[in-house]
Amino acid sequence: MDPILGDCSLDRLGKRTSEKWRTYPPQVLPAFVAEMDFDPAEQIKDAIRVALAAGDLGYAHKGELGEAFAEFASDRFGWTPDPDLIFAVPDVMTGIAEVIQAIAGPGAAVVINPPVYAPFFFRLELAGRRIIQAPLAAGPDGGYDLDLDALDAALAEPGVAAYLLCNPHNPLGRVWSREDLTAIAELCDRRGVPVLVDEIHAPLVLPGAAHVPFHDLDHPAARKAFVFCSASKGWNIPGLKCGIAVAGTSESAEILAQRWDALLASNLGVLASVAALRHARPWLHAVVDQITFNTGLLTTLLAEHLPGVRYRPPQASFLAWIDCRELELGDDPAATFLQAGQVALASGPDFGSQGCGFARLNIGTSPELMAEAVRRMAQAVAV
Repeated sequence: MDPILGDCSLDRLGKRTSEKWRTYPPQVLPAFVAEMDFDPAEQIKDAIRVALAAGDLGYAHKGELGEAFAEFASDRFGWTPDPDLIFAVPDVMTGIAEVIQAIAGPGAAVVINPPVYAPFFFRLELAGRRIIQAPLAAGPDGGYDLDLDALDAALAEPGVAAYLLCNPHNPLGRVWSREDLTAIAELCDRRGVPVLVDEIHAPLVLPGAAHVPFHDLDHPAARKAFVFCSASKGWNIPGLKCGIAVAGTSESAEILAQRWDALLASNLGVLASVAALRHARPWLHAVVDQITFNTGLLTTLLAEHLPGVRYRPPQASFLAWIDCRELELGDDPAATFLQAGQVALASGPDFGSQGCGFARLNIGTSPELMAEAVRRMAQAVAV
């Protein structure tokens, strides 16, 4: 691994107090929550040290976050959002939930594409909104595509007030093409349904794929959309609590501005995000290189130790969606891996009923720890 990522030794990692390292007993290897094991970028640590030395721990001001994100988006994606339409929020899901409550009244429906990020289900239900599913189409090779007919039918259901898209997709790691996104925009525009897009994993798109920001489409539905991103996944700083909401119009921006009291980010999170976006790009490049290596290694490890598992390398992020149905471990194979192998994966059914028989493995770690996770999974199957 690149030295700037640290060594990912269990001795060091076990001293962390985050959810990843405190949910299970020490003998369990955690590979479930979407939190990487790499050391933070020095530029981020420096920004936090400066803030602490100055006693800069008050309520957050957006500061230079809009400009920093616009610069990064321009360099990385060829997208130039207006910094004045960029807002700091506590995290992506909180921003999404607040906008949903603003544009979709109580009891209204939101369309999603399972299998998909588990909080899409429980945060929307917690907000009192109904969920209408437009499941992705699973292919024979383990890949997934948008089912545009299913999406159109879901958008046409009574009471639909929003469509929530995940791009890059969690847990699949799928990056939707410009053609895919344009087709979505056409359907939503025809049905009069606003679009919200979770693009939190966009900084971690891997070689061979290209992220297309939804706002970069030349389409009326895209201009009205709300886009959400963050430095939290790309630079592994979710605990600093700063997401990014991008409005497409001044009217959309007003919806976010009116909810400032519910959308207060952490000041340290804002400062760390600016440092990440502007100064810690070499660290991000090292992470992308490491994840790229790990995706290939996982293919080899599974073929050697768990040939019954099917896995399609992701186009983005550090999450591997693995098909364990041939192992006949029931709807939740992660439960068997935990009980018999002492390794914790994310449970497939949490991502929707389409995830039954699947599990999500976090590969944002060293090759050694990833190999140990697969070894424990194989041990669980052999029991």
